[in-house]
Amino acid sequence: MTLKNIKRPKWIPRWLNLPFIIFMAFIAMLLFFGENNYLVINEQQKEIDKLNALIKHQEDSAKYYERKTQELNTDKETLEKLAREQYNMKRTNEDVFITDIP
Repeated sequence: MTLKNIKRPKWIPRWLNLPFIIFMAFIAMLLFFGENNYLVINEQQKEIDKLNALIKHQEDSAKYYERKTQELNTDKETLEKLAREQYNMKRTNEDVFITDIP
């Protein structure tokens, strides 16, 4: 019996043959199984995007604090205002009264 003598059932399409089935199984195996499958790569890409957003936020925060540091190093009035408001410091010849009134 040769392959030509074997009749294909009518419910199986002509384009569906053994090499095509093997090829599709191989593609499915690459996409959904193993350590480099589509699902793992998708999760890793989401993690990379989240970390890149965090890096951008941290860089923006670092730039803000660098500007504030530069401002405090150059502007004496800003430094004095910070010392008075944040640390309740005063000059030697003045009295400071602290209240809880906003």
